[in-house]
Amino acid sequence: MTASQRTVLVVEDEARIAGLLQDYLHNNGYKSHWIDQGEEVINWVRHHNPDIILLDLMLPGKDGITICQEVRSFSDVPIIMVTARVEEIDRVLGLEIGANDYICKPFSPREVMARIKALFRTLASRQPTYQPASRVIELDVERMQATVCGNALDLTLVEFRLLQTLVSQPGRIFSRTQLMDNLYDDNRVVTDRTIDSHVKNLRKKIVEHHSDQEIIKSVYGVGYKFEEPG
Repeated sequence: MTASQRTVLVVEDEARIAGLLQDYLHNNGYKSHWIDQGEEVINWVRHHNPDIILLDLMLPGKDGITICQEVRSFSDVPIIMVTARVEEIDRVLGLEIGANDYICKPFSPREVMARIKALFRTLASRQPTYQPASRVIELDVERMQATVCGNALDLTLVEFRLLQTLVSQPGRIFSRTQLMDNLYDDNRVVTDRTIDSHVKNLRKKIVEHHSDQEIIKSVYGVGYKFEEPG
């Protein structure tokens, strides 16, 4: 996808900053849309599916942290948080709830453009070059939906990414570290126990529709693999 095909949603209540960002976006070939009210964001994202969101933390109506959490409940669209609050706790919280990056005001628009381009490159490098093939599991990556034997699974974003990673290469053993790298876009601290918990929850949801054998197998001391049923 070229820059001219990508839409950046600018969520910012200061018109001067929003205008400056949009000018730079347009000069770099991106389309943009501006929203200055927090309560308008979720509905717009659901209906227009932007390619990236520049999200201010302090907004009228609904704050950026709440918006980020709500977006993450249904979409993995890249989010860059923008804020004047530079305290460490804010930066950590912003990434913990699903933001991909964090920029503090005052900032250079050129820096924002560089972050956007770098984020697109990172995400593109993680996209699979093949479609996962399984007789049992079907994945709709665009809609982040998975089915088992034709039955829809109610998965979280992390569970979907976990399943997508395992199914993409049947039989390959993924270490917990490799799974962590595929599941999270930020540098949050995640333990082996967290990965084990996600696998456990995913297995429970799968077994409701496919109980004849365990298709996500544990490899003692290494990690996990997806094994196509015989």
